Amino acid sequence: MRIALFITCFNDTLYPGTGRAVLTLLERLGHTVEFPRDQTCCGQLHFNTGYRPEAVPLVARFARAFADYDAVVTPSASCAGMVRDHHPLLARKYGNPGLQRQVEDLVPRVHEFTELLIDVLGVTDVGARFPHRVAYHPTCHSLRGLRLGDRPSRLLREVEGLDLVDLPAADSCCGFGGTFAVKNADTSAAMLADKGDAVLDSGAEVLCAADNSCLMHIGGGLSRRRAAVRTMHLAEILATTEGAAP
Repeated sequence: MRIALFITCFNDTLYPGTGRAVLTLLERLGHTVEFPRDQTCCGQLHFNTGYRPEAVPLVARFARAFADYDAVVTPSASCAGMVRDHHPLLARKYGNPGLQRQVEDLVPRVHEFTELLIDVLGVTDVGARFPHRVAYHPTCHSLRGLRLGDRPSRLLREVEGLDLVDLPAADSCCGFGGTFAVKNADTSAAMLADKGDAVLDSGAEVLCAADNSCLMHIGGGLSRRRAAVRTMHLAEILATTEGAAP
């Protein structure tokens, strides 16, 4: 199976270690992963801020960059949702029949990485070891958009030494929401405070999620509170085998 890594511009710029973790994990499972260098942004920023026609060239570029792969994996529920839910819409409304066909052919092969592991590769035990207390935050896109359900927790429960603890009010938004945190700063800060309280109440040493954008927001809030809890992308935990402290 030819697997392509869609790193996303957010991860590529700020959290490249997450992409390396996905690569390490899939190679450990015996798969070859390629990185198409023509990939750029999926257009989510444009789409969410109302510049929808301007996102179409990015949709077309994405379709070209990943056309020849059996599967496309991304460590971002947010961007996976953008491609799967909104690329077809943009191609239909603003594109042409050729782009529509390209997008419709590609979309079923685009997977958030826990979906790829469980639904496509059929694995839950990925050979990880991480002896720490971990809480999982289901981001809005992973919970309500992609409906990942228990896939992340199933993977975490198979990690040797990991103690998965409950996160109070886990399904509550952290308040990030991309530009929402900028345009509605007071509301965002209040939501973040509630999420921070829940993380601290969980007793976790590490908070993980399927989106680094939300982890950045929550991690910033925890840091300002001088909390000892660290944030890690789920892929980085699953890629760990030596039990090193985060």
